[in-house]
Order: sequence, then C-alpha cells, then structure tokens
Amino acid sequence: MTSSNRPAGEVPRVRAGRDRGIPDATVARLPVYLRALMTLSERGTPTVSSEDLASAAGVNSAKLRKDLSHLGSYGTRGVGYDVQYLIYQISRELGLTQDWPVVIVGTGNLGRALADYGGFVSRGFRVAALLDADPAKVGQQVAGMTVQHVDKLEAVVQESGVAIGVIATPAPAAQEVCDRLVAVGVRSILNFAPVVLQAPDEVRIRKVDLSIELQILAFHIQRATGGQLPALAGEQEPEGAT
Repeated sequence: MTSSNRPAGEVPRVRAGRDRGIPDATVARLPVYLRALMTLSERGTPTVSSEDLASAAGVNSAKLRKDLSHLGSYGTRGVGYDVQYLIYQISRELGLTQDWPVVIVGTGNLGRALADYGGFVSRGFRVAALLDADPAKVGQQVAGMTVQHVDKLEAVVQESGVAIGVIATPAPAAQEVCDRLVAVGVRSILNFAPVVLQAPDEVRIRKVDLSIELQILAFHIQRATGGQLPALAGEQEPEGAT
C-alpha cells in the first residue's frame, strides 16, 4: 500500500507505535489483523464485526477491540469496522503507507524465494537489491534483478536508501553481514541465518528460524500422541497393539 491509498482529505501521518505507547504485543498482532482485513477486502466485504475479525485473526474479540483502540479505532455499534479504513489505519501505524527499500543478502534457495515473493510490493516493501558472495551467483538474474557482489553492500545501501536488511546467508557469514549493515546505517534486520546476531540496542533484529518452529510443533505432536508416530496408510499395527 502506498500513500495514494489513504482516505481522501486525510493528512498523511507516520507514527511509530512505540512513540504512541502501543504495547509490543499489540504491534505484533497488527500485521495479523491486516492480513485478515486484506482477505476481506479481496472478497468485497465492506464492514466487519469485531467478533468476525477476531475469529479470522485467531484472537478473542475483547483483545482485538483493545488493540484497535490504541489506533483510535472503535468501530460503529451495529455496523462494525469499515474494512478499507481499518486497512489504512493499520498500514499507517505500521509505516506501510510508503515503500521501504529492502536488500536481500544471500541468494541461495531461500534468498531466491524471498526475492520472488510477490506479496512484498502490496505490503509496502520493495526489494532494491540482491547480493551474494559466490562469484557463480553474481550476475545471475533473479526476480528481474541482477545479483551483485556483496562487496557492493555499502554502496547499494547508500544509493538505494535501504531501510531493512534481510540476511539469508549461511550461519558463518551472517554476523559479518549484520555488522556491515549496521555500520552503514541500517537499523532493521530480518535474519534467516541459524545464528543469534549481536548488534547495538538501537538495531531491531527479527529472527526467523524454521527449524525451531518445527521443533516446537514436534513437541506438541509428542504431547498429543504420546510419542507415537501416526501409522502410514496400509501399514499394519504390530501384533498385540491395542
């Protein structure tokens, strides 16, 4: 979403949730509400009740109403929330009413998949550059962009005004990339490398580790099944099994 999508007559504002006293837990749920609202918008739904929106987002309605009250949005009794306006309110609060340039460092399978993801543009993000240290990958075309050597990281960040760095490198290279991003002024980093990065307090790092998520799911499966794997189709249970 860009600034051209804001309601007519409203002055554009960019406010940080932290400056407005919005709890971090609420900020973490706002993208979930936005995703649910975008789905409703695609279906042509003009308004939504707090109960229906809460159900679509997987939270209880009281929590949702409290979260949205931090944005100054209370809905209308008997009508609910205006879907388009609430999309704008949340997008504005998240800073998505402008495009944020992103650099992806690492163009292996994951980096390429991220570059190809079409949802970035519609959500306020623009992949400005792709970088890699592997000479065999430099010069390749990925998602309509030419992969550049990681030696150009500083120049790319400065020339493109990169706001967010995405690290999709092998673990041994991730800290050095992080240090270079921080040194050139990047203060928001999304890390896919399986390593904990060290950075100054003013740098916000979000870590995505798919193996950890799978391990958490394995824990819940074990609790639910008593550690027994479900039988495969056609597989016979051992004699004596109950």
